[in-house]
Amino acid sequence: MRYLKPLKLYRELLKSNEMKGGRLLGLDVGDKYVGLSVSDPYNKIASPLSVLVRSKTNIDLISSDFQKLIYGLSLSGLVVGYPFDRHQSSPNAMHVKLFIDDLNKTGKFDDLMYTFWDECFTSKSVEFLLKPLAMHPVQQKTVSDKFAAVGILQGFLDFANRSEDQNQ
Repeated sequence: MRYLKPLKLYRELLKSNEMKGGRLLGLDVGDKYVGLSVSDPYNKIASPLSVLVRSKTNIDLISSDFQKLIYGLSLSGLVVGYPFDRHQSSPNAMHVKLFIDDLNKTGKFDDLMYTFWDECFTSKSVEFLLKPLAMHPVQQKTVSDKFAAVGILQGFLDFANRSEDQNQ
């Protein structure tokens, strides 16, 4: 996998879209679950996709799931939620970096591009919205993780599209 800064990833995606129509996968990486969202073919709107269970021993299973998603949805890149905290090093940040390192070590994603996007308050915002629905805690957690991934990806898409509009 190849790390790119956010706008560089989007510009590379625009170039590849002319040839093959790539989409983006948004990730909300936690210590137990990975929430997933996917962009539409025009990379304007993010939609919830699913939640993967994460453990230290199932990175091969997760990488296989990612491979299926990459080919099935024509994915060109990942937007990974990252807790940017300028005041201290966050344990959540370590979870994210370890997850990306583990995916890299599988060797299955050499052509895939990724970037980090600020995930501050995405999960808390979704939890606040879901609280009045009085969902079962397990159901609330899976819905929360999916929609946190939507918030991460949509934030990136809005920024990238707005930046591209200003450059034209």
